Amino acid sequence: MCGIVGVFNLDGEPFSHNRLKAMTDAVAHRGPDGEGHFVEENVALGHRRLAILDVSPKGAQPMSSKNGEWIITFNGCVYNFAELREDLKTRGHEFISSSDTEVIVEGLAAYGPTFFERLNGMFAIGAWNRREKKLYLSRDRFGVKPLYYWFTGKTFVFASEIKGIIAHPDFKTELDLGALNEYFTFQNLFSFRTLFKNVYTLPPANTLCIGTETKAITHNAWWDYDFTQTDDDISFEDATAETRRLMKIAVARQTVSDVPLGSYLSGGMDSGSITAIASDHIDRLATFTCGFDMSEVTGVEANYDERRDAELMANQFKTEHFEQVLNAGDLSWSLPRVVHHLEDLRVGMSYPNYYIARLASKFVKVCLQGTGGDELYGGYPWRYYRIFKALDDKEFFDDYYNYWQRLVPDNEREFLFTDKVRAQVDFAEPRQIFERVFTFNKRLKYDTPEQHINNSLYFEIKTFLPSLLLVGDKLSMAHGLEERFPFLDNDLVAFAQKIPVRHKLGNLEINKRIDENMFSDKKKAYQEFDDGKNVLRKAMSGFISEKIITRKKQGFSAPDESWYRGENAEYIKGLLLDKTTVCSEFINKEYIEKIIYEHIEKRINHRLLIWSFMNFEWWCRIFLRNEKVA
Repeated sequence: MCGIVGVFNLDGEPFSHNRLKAMTDAVAHRGPDGEGHFVEENVALGHRRLAILDVSPKGAQPMSSKNGEWIITFNGCVYNFAELREDLKTRGHEFISSSDTEVIVEGLAAYGPTFFERLNGMFAIGAWNRREKKLYLSRDRFGVKPLYYWFTGKTFVFASEIKGIIAHPDFKTELDLGALNEYFTFQNLFSFRTLFKNVYTLPPANTLCIGTETKAITHNAWWDYDFTQTDDDISFEDATAETRRLMKIAVARQTVSDVPLGSYLSGGMDSGSITAIASDHIDRLATFTCGFDMSEVTGVEANYDERRDAELMANQFKTEHFEQVLNAGDLSWSLPRVVHHLEDLRVGMSYPNYYIARLASKFVKVCLQGTGGDELYGGYPWRYYRIFKALDDKEFFDDYYNYWQRLVPDNEREFLFTDKVRAQVDFAEPRQIFERVFTFNKRLKYDTPEQHINNSLYFEIKTFLPSLLLVGDKLSMAHGLEERFPFLDNDLVAFAQKIPVRHKLGNLEINKRIDENMFSDKKKAYQEFDDGKNVLRKAMSGFISEKIITRKKQGFSAPDESWYRGENAEYIKGLLLDKTTVCSEFINKEYIEKIIYEHIEKRINHRLLIWSFMNFEWWCRIFLRNEKVA
């Protein structure tokens, strides 16, 4: 796991080693174990190393193929590298290290850029072909590892984090107002732009190419999720058995490491199952849990602390268990640091991720994560049932778009922005971006409730999951910690897509009988249905207790609804309503004030929107005003 940067001057202008070093220094936290640079006239590749596999100098980067044709800088981990290496040996390739990096660069020498499609793992790769004079970027299927680029027409720059691009001497930070409109609609970006104007993220499962002859970017999208080819003949028992088998293989693959490896352990099924399997491979596996001070917490948030269940599982699996307890005061210290590392603002309250990664990094270099199980196996049934009885694609889009306006809905966004911003944004654009996620895939149908649910799975795994992964990557790598995701194994994902909806959700027939005209019945169903991941629950029942298997879905979030009304209320008002507030250049301060007081007075729970206001304020201070973060 590492940080990578690169520059390609298409006009032939040389790029200096000192400037490249400044860019790699900007992502030094991602790779504290070493740095490397390749400069050849107008091409420069940089690398910061977090040594995980073959920690010797033989694994250092940038790395050249034996024939000298390819030079790569690589961030990630390839879990099937041993099998790929054996195949390459049969083709005459020799290896001097036990690193996955050498397998990638020799694979490119043997097969060319199509070799990226053979990798089972997480990766972001910059690869320079000396013979073709072409630069290739490629990113893993699921979007685990981030990769950004900026192109002026004559200068192409890429990096693991936008900070690496900012360090380029010609880059000037500007806010992309269209991206801001999108973010404050979805609390996410479904397009591939960022809040930084002209900086884009490379889509998952995509290989970009740019060369000196055409001087234009081309994209090759080489893989996509497909929930449309379900195997309707597979029985629940067979689906359960195969899920269990593939899960054991996936965890075993991802425990390969030459440095200490641990696992996050919440009180839930996904991390608990991973820990159970991993503890069979690693004696006294280190596990990490983040809990919360609940002394001033009321309502549903009173159940947010999962330490007790995590402790019971740690005792069952005989792990070496570590805990951290957060209180309301931990927000103000961590928030500027979180935003500094996130850069690319996404989804909800993530500062607990920052703290738990910091804790884990004191003991291990690699940590297993449970992300992905919900998106593959239907872990959010209250979302899917909202569009369960849609009649066609238009009704489906209407219902689902209304739900995914997580922050400011269309009918309120004119009050959100200042006059200056309002005159420059297109309020219809978020809906168009939303629909494009679906229409990109021509295989999707909208004829049956089951198809609607599979379409929902497709949408969420294409939009919500990549943002969770981005947050996980940025906040773990802030501490030089690599996170791995056993649910995002190529073979497990391929099989999970084939499982029929009826094996994932248990209340399909009940939902079909709900009278759509009875609003109270629908509302009750949305609140009570927590029946997702049935086949996964059954598959994991051999590893963890029935209590954990059957417990209601609980996300990893601090009790901020209560804390924003209590101890953090003054911090929020001071940050967002002061005369020094920076984001009021773009966001209407009267609207911010309205939202804050509606929340404090318990009229509406605005915790997501308040979090996003605070994030954007710190984004403006750090990246527009160059305020330093300690």
